[in-house]
Amino acid sequence: MAVAVAHDPSSGSGQAHGVDRLYAETRELRINGFLLFMVSDLVLFSSFIFAYLYLRQTGQGWPPPGISRLDVAFAAFNSVVLFGSGATMHFALENWKHGNFNKYAGWMLATIVLGAGFLSGQGYEYWTLYTKFHASWSGAGIFGASFFTLTGMHGFHVFMGICYLTILFLQTVGGVYTKQKYAGLTMGTLYWHFVDIIWVFLFSMFYLWQ
Repeated sequence: MAVAVAHDPSSGSGQAHGVDRLYAETRELRINGFLLFMVSDLVLFSSFIFAYLYLRQTGQGWPPPGISRLDVAFAAFNSVVLFGSGATMHFALENWKHGNFNKYAGWMLATIVLGAGFLSGQGYEYWTLYTKFHASWSGAGIFGASFFTLTGMHGFHVFMGICYLTILFLQTVGGVYTKQKYAGLTMGTLYWHFVDIIWVFLFSMFYLWQ
């Protein structure tokens, strides 16, 4: 007598197929949700940027008394470091998609190191402004409130991005992602490009428009 055996979806190829189908169905939803998060972050930055632009046109002169113009050359170098990290992050993702783990690891670690380098440069600039000109968040009028708030918010995003990319790297080493399943890496790349784009506006606004 033939015995009908119910198929267990949690076993064998059924499990793999189920996981693959679930991943395919949720991947776009997760990425779209992440994009909405970045849109909300963009609204936050935009609010502060437009407030600064308005106050600058109606308030004190620029730069404020006692503060020389910002060091454009140093900021430009620091910007190249950050933008370079955007390129290395792109190469990291592309090499992961093509199954080149060693190249992916090299580019990913380079991204993390360059991001940390950018933060170090920003910290040095803050220290210089404070020690040479006594500029602080509350001690330099519109300049202090706007510059330290906006660049500080951006720096915090870079720091969180470094933490995020470090976690992603450890996950790839641990086998969480595969050549076909790498939504987390895609979102990490999108986030890193986001901080690059925001810095384009901040660099133009605070350093080039003086």
